[in-house]
Amino acid sequence: MGNKQSLKVLVVDDESDILELLEYNLKKEGYDVKTANDGRKAVEIAKAFQPQLVLLDIMMPNQDGVETCRQLRDLPETMNSFVIFLTARSEEYSEVAAFENGADDYITKPIKPRALMSRINAFFRRDVKKKKDSNKISVGKLTIDRTSYTVTVDDRQITLPKKEFELLYFLAQNPNKVFNRDDLLQNIWGSDVYVLARTVDVHVRKVREKVGEGYITTVKGVGYKFDLV
Repeated sequence: MGNKQSLKVLVVDDESDILELLEYNLKKEGYDVKTANDGRKAVEIAKAFQPQLVLLDIMMPNQDGVETCRQLRDLPETMNSFVIFLTARSEEYSEVAAFENGADDYITKPIKPRALMSRINAFFRRDVKKKKDSNKISVGKLTIDRTSYTVTVDDRQITLPKKEFELLYFLAQNPNKVFNRDDLLQNIWGSDVYVLARTVDVHVRKVREKVGEGYITTVKGVGYKFDLV
């Protein structure tokens, strides 16, 4: 995984005991940790700290976690950071809102520290493996550069959050092959992360809005594929 001392984690929660618990366990694992007790402070800290991972509560004063996640995805410093929600909100609409605004994972409280640390370590292990396999894909006017996490269409650079980028890149790596939602969830989010199948549809829609309709095709009743154009 590399040196954990170089991996930065921002923990955001309005409950001081949870902040202390997470900070203690993360530092014990070797991570560089900062904390914030509301969403606005989190965004300000993130700009300077540039964390690779943000652990984020939903219900917080001044600014909730969903809006905070959306703002983090708009920042160049954190657009590719992992964002994991840790929340007492178990309703489906809260989970959907979190993923629609760029979450990578959604975990309901109470927190199990050992299981959470294993999950975080798994995120970073997958990220390192993907970086080792980095390369560039060019199809027509579309270029996807896995090394720099950039997408260019018609010489115009487009910003995609991490999971949208990985979805596009994965499909483009396997042109004309149809993947169902479960395939995409397994390959993009991994088996140790529980997300709704609808999350795939949301991400496909957002990718299409940004790169154009002509690349990812819906195969009705089956799934999605990347068309060579």
